[in-house]
Amino acid sequence: MSVSLTLKNISRRYVKDNEEFMAVNNINLEVNPGEFLTFLGPSGCGKTTTLRMIAGFETPTSGQIFMDGVDITNVPANERGLGFVFQNYALFPHMKIFDNVAYGLKIRGETGEAAAKKVRDALAMVGLTKAERRYPNQLSGGEQQRVALARVLVLRPKLLLMDEPLSNLDAKLRLHMRTEIRRIQKELGITCLYVTHDQKEALTMSDRIMVMNRGHIDQLGTPMKLYEDPATPFVADFIGQANLIRGRLDHIDGDGWGYFAINDTILKARMGQQNPPAVGEEALLVVRPENLHIGETDNAIRMRIVNRLFEGDRIDYHVMIDNSSQEKPFSMSIPFLPGTEIVDTDTVVNVAFHPQAGVIIKG
Repeated sequence: MSVSLTLKNISRRYVKDNEEFMAVNNINLEVNPGEFLTFLGPSGCGKTTTLRMIAGFETPTSGQIFMDGVDITNVPANERGLGFVFQNYALFPHMKIFDNVAYGLKIRGETGEAAAKKVRDALAMVGLTKAERRYPNQLSGGEQQRVALARVLVLRPKLLLMDEPLSNLDAKLRLHMRTEIRRIQKELGITCLYVTHDQKEALTMSDRIMVMNRGHIDQLGTPMKLYEDPATPFVADFIGQANLIRGRLDHIDGDGWGYFAINDTILKARMGQQNPPAVGEEALLVVRPENLHIGETDNAIRMRIVNRLFEGDRIDYHVMIDNSSQEKPFSMSIPFLPGTEIVDTDTVVNVAFHPQAGVIIKG
């Protein structure tokens, strides 16, 4: 049965070499029953520490954790009814797959045919019905990951916690297992918290994503919301590729469109809903590489092409604002279709975007 989860002012402080640092700093979070929520961020941002506090493997320095309204902050890990899938599968090498999956039930005192049926149901759920008599070393990495998942699911946990479970798999297997994990989570209706630093994993699997940065939540929302309306430069740059163009908010019209000044050029774009700058303030214009186009004159700025990469299905151009002191180039990704003209480097072109495809945020 799915559960709700609430974190209230959760912090985790460590002391190392007489220096104190906050791994997690005052996190507040509401997780809905049956939700797939991903903790996303770079190494050291606090996502795994947060997950381990929810699991009961670490104790918060301050704050409270509630599950379905019950305070579980000081409840031992083995009494929380949670399932944890680790990055390291931690299978018992001397046990057959059936026995690996049955281990948790055995510890709980469940044996006999009823327990065996639960094990077979769990193996069927992850597509490993025929592997029950094999040993872990006879399975591929992807199959071992499925066993680790089955071993948790057989216990029917209230909450499923997963810490970078796909990081040891090759790219093709990762794609397949993303789909499988999401399918199983939906099928069971189980609440799932998933830790990753892989933005594509987060975007394709999640109901909501919590982007963490230096122990804080930078933004929490649906994948589409985070992609279209990033609250901070960090989120804009971490979720997908983004060009962060520095300038100033010149004015806002009566319909709510922002007008962004770069040198003598004014560009029209959406105002960020999460973190909008004030008129006259320095600001950032966020535009994705795939939303930039060459040659159009509406909502355009003059840029010089400094490099180009042909990738078969698209051409990636690196561009600099013409006659500017810009330090590093922006990216522009153009689909390569029959008849597409390839523009030479050192050519100055108009680079345009639709106003809806740009968003103005605080710098």
